[in-house]
Amino acid sequence: MASNNSSVLAFYDTHPISETQILEKLAADGVDLATLTEDILQDYDQDHFGGVQANDALARAGGVNSDSLVLDVCCGLGGPARYFGQKFGCRVEGVDMTASRVEGAKRLTELAGLSDRVSFTCGNALDLPFADNRFDVLISQEAFCHIPDKPTLVAECVRSVRPGGRIAFTDILATGETTPETRQRLTAEMTFNELATAAEYRDLFTAQNCEVLGVDDLGSEWRDILIDRLAMYRSLGDQTVRRFGQAHFDKWDRAYSFFVGCYGTGELSGGRFSVQRLT
Repeated sequence: MASNNSSVLAFYDTHPISETQILEKLAADGVDLATLTEDILQDYDQDHFGGVQANDALARAGGVNSDSLVLDVCCGLGGPARYFGQKFGCRVEGVDMTASRVEGAKRLTELAGLSDRVSFTCGNALDLPFADNRFDVLISQEAFCHIPDKPTLVAECVRSVRPGGRIAFTDILATGETTPETRQRLTAEMTFNELATAAEYRDLFTAQNCEVLGVDDLGSEWRDILIDRLAMYRSLGDQTVRRFGQAHFDKWDRAYSFFVGCYGTGELSGGRFSVQRLT
């Protein structure tokens, strides 16, 4: 488990999208940080597939409203958490095990003036640092693929929401076409430590006395989004090389190109899940 954690930490500590990259882009666009708002920041900090439209779809799946206490698991730099706090006026707590991203999330949230309703904690999704039954809604986006031991992950998510509460998440999914060789390469290059199928997620949540309210197939949608994301990451090549070196950029480009290609071959898909804890 420790080696899995180390690889994920290294992956996100050297990710092309970072607090530094966001601040540099804001400066390049002439944004005055003294007057920064979430309405501006949301165009720079949504490091997931589909941007704010994906946030809105997840909010619908989770039934988020102004009274909700929301937990964002594997929150990264906190873009969705800030978006939910601003749009719905709800309270949001984010948790991520990458300390550099948690600290960046806190600073960006303070700049956007949302620290009164959005907060962040460094912690492991397999041992969430929160009391039982605390949250109304738990969300996550394209992060569970990095986490081994899916039964423990699901149990922790369910434990953290109240009976009747919702869990809404998206994740990268294996399919019947995913070969062992592809799994091994994605683990080595993208730190996808345990890819699940949609059916496996259904079974895991059902075993935790939850009802799976719906699963949206996002495979085709993500195939097109990921082609654009690859182009976006390549456009950040100069910044990435400046911070981490040419070898790191080349390694990232090879890995992400392979990952994107798996959507064209059908070896990967994606899903949006809406789950309700029954008791």
